[in-house]
Amino acid sequence: MQTNFTPEQLADPHVAESEKILRRCVHCGFCTATCPTYVTLGNELDSPRGRIYLIKDMLENGRPADEEVVTHIDRCLSCLACVTTCPSGVDYMHLVDHARIHIEKTYRRPLMDRLIRGLLAAVLPYPARFRAAVLFAKLGRPFAPILKRVPALKPLGAMLDLAPASIARPSDAATPGTRAPQAERRGRVAILSGCAQPVLDPGINEAALRLLSRLGIEVVVPEGEGCCGALVHHMGREEPALDFARRNVDVWIREIENGGLDAIIITASGCGTTIKDYGHMLRLDPAYAEKAAKVSALAKDITEYLSVLDLPKLEPKRLNVAYHSACSMQHGQKITLTPKNLLKVAGFTVRDPAEGHLCCGSAGTYNILQPEISGQLKARKVKNIEATKPDVIATGNIGCITQIATGTAIPILHTVELLDWAYGGPEPQKLSAR
Repeated sequence: MQTNFTPEQLADPHVAESEKILRRCVHCGFCTATCPTYVTLGNELDSPRGRIYLIKDMLENGRPADEEVVTHIDRCLSCLACVTTCPSGVDYMHLVDHARIHIEKTYRRPLMDRLIRGLLAAVLPYPARFRAAVLFAKLGRPFAPILKRVPALKPLGAMLDLAPASIARPSDAATPGTRAPQAERRGRVAILSGCAQPVLDPGINEAALRLLSRLGIEVVVPEGEGCCGALVHHMGREEPALDFARRNVDVWIREIENGGLDAIIITASGCGTTIKDYGHMLRLDPAYAEKAAKVSALAKDITEYLSVLDLPKLEPKRLNVAYHSACSMQHGQKITLTPKNLLKVAGFTVRDPAEGHLCCGSAGTYNILQPEISGQLKARKVKNIEATKPDVIATGNIGCITQIATGTAIPILHTVELLDWAYGGPEPQKLSAR
């Protein structure tokens, strides 16, 4: 794609990077076939190619974002299916990140939109606040149908629909400290507790800790670690996202220097995609660029790390598992076969739903901010999953678990919960309750 940026514009490193990305696009349109919003809406401006045109025009002319640009960029899930499909290697992820930051700086959203986004940014990244919000949601749930009839309040209705009816007590899995292995020590890792996951499903990290301990891995939950920054990052809130990143970099570098780390384990693939990008996010910060790159290099999805521990092959189980590959796993981190291979080695029968490349509609806060499109994508995903007639659904991202669980009665678990059970852990409660 030909561009016409001025030398003055290209002096901005963010614009210079976007210009290089734009030039790689050859208008081929392969991305339209795998873009969930284009497949759903059929509008060229709701495809990656269409959004690239909008972003190019906005940045090249150095103008503030307008309503049209914001509408179509907001509809992007950042699922990155287009990145997997693109034959030209267009780095759409960083281009749309830049567009969102530009929107946040130059566009004034309607009041209710600003308030809802501010609420999400102030609550979701903080476990204590999020826990309190979920408890209060019980009181508001009867009003969800009313809220969803008012266009500006639909996100609040969606938020209440997604809130779980009950939440578990705070788990020791998120308590800072070192967990000594049960077997002979084979390695030492840190594990991300995260923000939403320990509130919505603390059993995921509990399963990871049990399994790693039995495999001889010492696990540290570092003091001071917090939200990875993904939630605010995808809303274009650059500085808060970088602050979260710096905080975690400091925490993990301290652990690297004090006891050494073989890996930083992440059990939510949405967080993993962002942490693996810390090196890029902080590349212009001289105090953090090198440290952030080191952290990104150590970041591993739990299944990535387990795959190098040579888990023994187990006898087949009579349990059919539909594997849902989260977008942040397959497109963001390019991890596709590893989780399924681990499940197969553990004795499970793994089934691949049709259209596995399409997003379930969760995408961070997307299912709150874009509930209609999200709902259509969820229905499509659930239909494809149920067609495989599974006993259980496995995936690697808490957002997908929460989203899909609202559309089906089939139990849905994190991959590591099934692996923990297969290799000597307790049967997951969702299965024992069937």
